[in-house]
Amino acid sequence: MSTPQASLPDHHVCEQARLSRDARFDGLFFTAVTSTRIYCRPVCPAPPPKPSNVRYYANAAAAEADGFRPCLRCRPELAPGHPAWRRGEHVVARALEIIDEGALSEGSLDAVASRVGVGGRQLRRLFVEHLGAPPLSVHTTRRLLFAKQLLTETALPVTEVALAAGFGSLRRFNAAFAQANRIAPSELRRQPRALDAGALVLRLGYRPPYDFEGVLDFLRTRALPGIEQVDAHAYVRVFGPTEAPGWLRLSAWPGGEHALRLELHCPQPDRMLAVVTRLRRMFDLDAAPQAIGAALGAGGVLAPLLRRRPGLRLPGGWDGFEIAVRAVLGQQVSVAAARTLAARIVERWGEPLAAPALPGLARLFPTPERLVDADLREVGVITARAQTIRGIARALLDGRADFRAGQSLEAFVASWTALPGIGQWTAQYMAMRALSHPDAFPAADLILRRAAAGDRGELSTRALSTMAEAWRPWRAYAVMHLWRSVADQVSPAKKRA
Repeated sequence: MSTPQASLPDHHVCEQARLSRDARFDGLFFTAVTSTRIYCRPVCPAPPPKPSNVRYYANAAAAEADGFRPCLRCRPELAPGHPAWRRGEHVVARALEIIDEGALSEGSLDAVASRVGVGGRQLRRLFVEHLGAPPLSVHTTRRLLFAKQLLTETALPVTEVALAAGFGSLRRFNAAFAQANRIAPSELRRQPRALDAGALVLRLGYRPPYDFEGVLDFLRTRALPGIEQVDAHAYVRVFGPTEAPGWLRLSAWPGGEHALRLELHCPQPDRMLAVVTRLRRMFDLDAAPQAIGAALGAGGVLAPLLRRRPGLRLPGGWDGFEIAVRAVLGQQVSVAAARTLAARIVERWGEPLAAPALPGLARLFPTPERLVDADLREVGVITARAQTIRGIARALLDGRADFRAGQSLEAFVASWTALPGIGQWTAQYMAMRALSHPDAFPAADLILRRAAAGDRGELSTRALSTMAEAWRPWRAYAVMHLWRSVADQVSPAKKRA
């Protein structure tokens, strides 16, 4: 058997959650049944097995490493990821972010280990200790579960499913899938499906409660014309490359299911998993509200805010450079003013699509190459901020700073604040939105200092930083609750970023 997983909930908690089919624990553990050799989500509708036949695992890879295959009824591929290992400072969490980017598809484990500051053997040991499976098994399980979802929910040809799941060889995909699922990929499709030439439709699961309306509201006030559209029900965006653009639409799954409905048109199948991974981060679908609430809501200023919006999430951004430009434009101005300037930049330097993917969406955000020498003063950006944006573009091109996954918060902030015009507020905001780092905290923010002070007027940056120590490692969620408490009282045009 695998090494016990440190992140597995208490056995009694697992028993109670399994028997009650508690959706709050979906993805926090998996139930394996020794008599059938199948593993399930805790929300599986099948009759509960005998307790003596049950084993619990912290993740799907650990269950598969012990020889269990995924349930065809509850479909483990739909479970949200484990929050403890999807973001944060732990070496395993940082390595998982890098693996999610596809690092093991083309690179080596030693290269991943080097990026998080350990050796390959040590990283493997940490994965087995905390996740119950080595890195390569975690990587393979993730790809196979995504393939299983595509086979189950779409009419995508098996060859394209293999590419979408990161397998360069159909033979290798067929062999790996059959070994993990005890069934060939083609056999999983018991009923033929009509091929939809427009878009695939996929479910992106989450743990309740989830304030999708709140995420859309945050993104709607910042939506860039020509690139994205956000209304009360959905987020829509185009993405590159310019010669063969794709598009997506994300909305609530009908019927109250704990999932979002992704309509995806992606001409390059091998990019699908990356798009889904990016959306899961951007919409914070792997968060665990219970754990966040327990850390933030013990008392004080956040307790009533958590009761008011228990499902508030951390909205991320689609692209790091885009977020960085927006952050600089938003220094000491309203969200509306920053959005106006960003829209002008898109109109002037954005990359036009060869064929507009959707009506009104015909451009991509400009790349660092297009802005590194651009005179942004032409569209109303003041000289100092124009220079800062060009400096950001140059730093990305030179490799002095980047938005690669797996960075520690301290290292990320240090690399960006070394650039002229980038202070702590901007770097921490970028960490919140571009990296979706759960502990990023722009303590100098005036709105935060006022909201946290309550009726005491305004806290100093040092006082707020001291108060926020009790909110680790979820300080970014405290930011969202405090900002939201103010946003609920003012007009959208006056919200601070």
